[in-house]
Amino acid sequence: MSEKTKKPLKRRIFDIIQIGNKDDLISRFFDWFIVIVIILNILTVFLETFDELESFTTLFRVIEIVTVFIFCIEYILRIWTADYLYPKKRGLSAKLRFLWSFDGIVDLLTILPFFFLEGFIVFRMLRVVRIFHLFRVNAHYDSFHVITTVLIEKKNQIISSVFIIIVLMLASSLGIYSVEHEAQPEAFSNAFSGIWWSVSTLLTVGYGDIYPITVIGKLMAICIAFLGVGVVAIPTGIISAGFVEQYTKNQHSDVRFSDINEVGEILIDKNSEFKGMRVSEASEKYNMRILVILRGDLTVVPMDELKMRQNDILIVKSEKLVKE
Repeated sequence: MSEKTKKPLKRRIFDIIQIGNKDDLISRFFDWFIVIVIILNILTVFLETFDELESFTTLFRVIEIVTVFIFCIEYILRIWTADYLYPKKRGLSAKLRFLWSFDGIVDLLTILPFFFLEGFIVFRMLRVVRIFHLFRVNAHYDSFHVITTVLIEKKNQIISSVFIIIVLMLASSLGIYSVEHEAQPEAFSNAFSGIWWSVSTLLTVGYGDIYPITVIGKLMAICIAFLGVGVVAIPTGIISAGFVEQYTKNQHSDVRFSDINEVGEILIDKNSEFKGMRVSEASEKYNMRILVILRGDLTVVPMDELKMRQNDILIVKSEKLVKE
C-alpha cells in the first residue's frame, strides 16, 4: 500500500486542496481545475454586463450556480482540514484562524454575493472580490513569493514614502485652494477640490478637469509637477532595490554542501530542505557547523534544538559545499 493511501482521509483531502504540491498529480489536477473554475466564474460576471448577450442569461446563471457550488464545497473542505494548515492549533481554534485569514475572508466574500445579490448594494459590490480569488493561483509560487517578500521587507520605507506623498498632497491642495479660490470659486470651492487637483498633478496624471488660471497658481503647479516626478520615483526605487536584493539572495540560496572547507552563506527559502529543521539535525545530516543564524535584524545563536525558519540566513562551515 502506498504512502498516500495510508494517510487518513482528512489528511489526504488537505494535501489535495493545498495549492503548489508539485509532487502530487491529483493535487496538481485540482489546482488547475480550481483555476479554470475561478476564471470561468469571473468571465461570466463580466459577460453578464453586456446587453448584447442578454439571450445567454440562463446559461450564465447556470455557470454561476455550478461554480459557486464548487467554491462552497472547497470552502467547507478548507474549514474541515484547517487543523493541518495550522498544526499548532486544534479544533475550533484552527478553524477560526482560517476564517480570519486572507484566504478564508476572500473565499467567504466570493460566495456571499451569490446568495444576497438582490439585496443591498454592498453585496452586489462584493462580486468584485471574486477577482482577488486569482491571488491564490500564484500565492504559493516563487514569483508571487518574491513580490510579497519585497513588500514586507521594505514596508517601513514604503510607509515613509507614502507619508511624504500625503504631506505634499495636503500642502499643495491647501496652497492651490488659497490662491485659486477667489479666481475660480466653482472649481476650487473647498479644500477637497484642491486635493483632487494635487493628486492628479503629483502623480503626473494631469486630467485637466481642474487647473489654475492665476499666475501664482500656475507657478505653484509647475513646482508641484516637478515634485511629482520625484515623489513617484521614491517608492519605485525602493521596490526596485528590494527586487534586486531578493534575487541576489535567491541566487545564494542555491548553495549546497560538497568538497571545499570554507565558510558559506545559505538562504532558507520556502522550498529549502532546511526549513523547519533543527540545528543539530542539519549539522549531523550535512556534516557541517552552523556558526550563526541571521534572522531579519537579529543575530541568533545556533542552539541545537533551535528550528530554522524561512528567510533565515545560515553562516556555515562544512567539508561539503557545492552548488546544485
